[in-house]
Amino acid sequence: MGVPLARPADRALARPYRRRLAAAASLITLIAVGAAVLATLRPPAPVPADAPADEFSAARAYREAQVVAAGTHVAGSPANDEVRRHIEETLRGLGLETSVQDTIGPEAGQLSGGAGGAALARVRNVVARLPGTDPTGRVFLVAHYDSVQVGPGGNDDAAGTSAILEVARALTAGPRPRNDVIFVLTDAEEACLCGAAAFASSHPLATDGGVVLNLEARGSTGPVIMFETSERNADLVAAFGRAAPHPVGTSFAVEVYRLLPNDTDFTAFLDEGFVGLNSAYIDGGAIYHTPLDTVDRMDRRSLQQHGANALALAREFGAADLTDLGAPGDATYFPVPGGLVRYPGWLTWPLALLAVVGVAALAWAARRAGRTSWPRLAAGFGLALLPVVLAPLVAQLFWWAVTAIRPGYAELLDPYRPVWYRLTVVASAVAVFFGWYALLRRRTGPAALAVGGLAWLAILGVVLAAVAPGGSYLTALPALAGALAGLVALRLPVDGPGPVLAVTAAGVVAVVILLPTVVLLFPALSMAMGGVAAFFSVLLGLATLPVVDLLHPQAGGQRAMDALRARRRGAVPTFAAALAAVVLAGVGLTVDRFDADHPVPTHLMYALDADTGQARWLSHEADPQPWTAGYVDTEASVGGEFPALGDEPLRTGPAAAAPLPPPRVEKIADTAANGLRTLRLRLVPERPVRLAALHVETGNGAVTVERATVAGRPVSDPVTDPAQRWGFGIVFHAPPAEGVEIELVLRGAPGQVRVRAMDASDGLTGLPGFRPRPAGVGIAGSHSSEMVAVARTYPV
Repeated sequence: MGVPLARPADRALARPYRRRLAAAASLITLIAVGAAVLATLRPPAPVPADAPADEFSAARAYREAQVVAAGTHVAGSPANDEVRRHIEETLRGLGLETSVQDTIGPEAGQLSGGAGGAALARVRNVVARLPGTDPTGRVFLVAHYDSVQVGPGGNDDAAGTSAILEVARALTAGPRPRNDVIFVLTDAEEACLCGAAAFASSHPLATDGGVVLNLEARGSTGPVIMFETSERNADLVAAFGRAAPHPVGTSFAVEVYRLLPNDTDFTAFLDEGFVGLNSAYIDGGAIYHTPLDTVDRMDRRSLQQHGANALALAREFGAADLTDLGAPGDATYFPVPGGLVRYPGWLTWPLALLAVVGVAALAWAARRAGRTSWPRLAAGFGLALLPVVLAPLVAQLFWWAVTAIRPGYAELLDPYRPVWYRLTVVASAVAVFFGWYALLRRRTGPAALAVGGLAWLAILGVVLAAVAPGGSYLTALPALAGALAGLVALRLPVDGPGPVLAVTAAGVVAVVILLPTVVLLFPALSMAMGGVAAFFSVLLGLATLPVVDLLHPQAGGQRAMDALRARRRGAVPTFAAALAAVVLAGVGLTVDRFDADHPVPTHLMYALDADTGQARWLSHEADPQPWTAGYVDTEASVGGEFPALGDEPLRTGPAAAAPLPPPRVEKIADTAANGLRTLRLRLVPERPVRLAALHVETGNGAVTVERATVAGRPVSDPVTDPAQRWGFGIVFHAPPAEGVEIELVLRGAPGQVRVRAMDASDGLTGLPGFRPRPAGVGIAGSHSSEMVAVARTYPV
């Protein structure tokens, strides 16, 4: 026998007697909690230079950053030598045991052959040691001091370098730690992570591993996020939450980063079995890797958070028994006002399954209480998927439209002033969500839609538990809180304050968990993936649906005219959010215009084939800006002439040949034994360059490279790519003026072998036909921007 439905006015989890007052109180509570959550994500005020000696001062660190980022200092350049000498002098001046590791470093996660080539570099890492009083292990503070080729690296990574220098000063001003603290300022991170790889794999202080704290920046502002950990991170996360004065980090961020093809120096340490934490601030990404990444654009609050956390963690791990570090399993964790919530990873599946059981129990209880029926519950479940799909789609369509209006955004990590666009995405998601609810609540019923929304959250919690366990909490915990609140609300008088308090408490849980995710996803994934933030915005809406329902009139019982007025009132939030989205988008397009201080990014290279004397301009802009279009007009692949640039199609156009000498290849020795031919060559640049490359013509696999050694360092597992003309390659960054010795052991090469040598410098000024960029036209943040490449083929 079926359970009779309650009258329409009662088909909600909460129907307070004073609806407007309850709605206002509930919304004010959620807004206050949201404000507290956002305050948690705000970096602290910078500490002045006259702070006590054992504290971290952003003002003091900023002075160091001004020296480090006084100009562009790419690995191997004289400017980088000056930066290194300053770092050495500073650390020695603190009384630390300081040395320079001058060696050849391989690329972290080294490539083997192929078009680009196995990457190596001459690196000069600065290493300083603060001896511990009774060491149980070592703590490594790591940042890189080199910059990209087109900018001074004011944030990336003068921020990390200056923070470590200030941390070193603060540690030496206080009691010595129990464990050794090693300060590692690495070289050639921007080129290939080669400095970190060389230290982690071959430096004596790295032999026994240890705890690594890596400091990075991918922008100019925002909270410092601990976004990556080593595996089995429970003890590390516990220390982070306990010691860091401003802990911001989520286990979801760790899961996302593990899926992305991104690397930092931390990668090299993980490859060698170290444990540790990786932190960075990532907002303000428009200046990343560009000439605009200057110290004056650094948010000193972010620098303060970076350094204060690093100092506290250095002291925490410096005092710990590091032999006990390594609890099994990963932790689940996320920021809350006042600190960091964390719990063991083994609870992921129980909580996810409990959320499913809780939502099922709520569905059964709501049907038993007459608030809904099985058909309505099924409809609510199916219909709850609509905003989950539509809101991200609207967000992506919005950004496609914006980039059609402003094609220059395609070359930026994020717009210069992205906040208006981010608010547009949130407002559009709110409009989709409110519109969906206003259309369906009377027909389907508030309780059915609320249960359907929680069901999707619970299902996503299970899915995430399977594929990204550290992110399961994002939906499992709000679903569980919503289910428990609904069960409580059903046992209390429907028109009393109890149900409102219950659903508001569940809404607080959802806001605390999901609001930081929405906020942090925007800079993490950029506006190009704004649909992901819209997706989580809708999940937050579904988790707070019983509170949203309070904004609407009662679900039924009105006369026809009253019902019409009620529907119109219910549509007000939808139209308000849609109007806000339109206005915010218009403001964004008006405010975020390209100008001299915020130039449109452009990408241009110059390549000269010394064999033919032909030169060309190259660009990877898919839709060239007007300035770039003055140089390139067709699309072509240049992998045959310049294999180090790869086979990706580029925009190209003719250029006048410049009097630039190609690199020289000298044969040192040529021997054969047991069917193998060993060639010893020297690759010598004839001009100041930042990289030199050598590729072997393999004839579609007729010649294979069995082994290769560069400057005495073996190339790991060399592979000949039979699909490439130049099937094996080596790219050497920061080559010395005397050149690089390369030994190749070849199979199938009894006669003449052809090698292609290329080198590359930076800076297009002075090249024939180059017209300087006008105001408002800038340089794209790319490792190949402004490259000048010269290549020549040598028969051996």
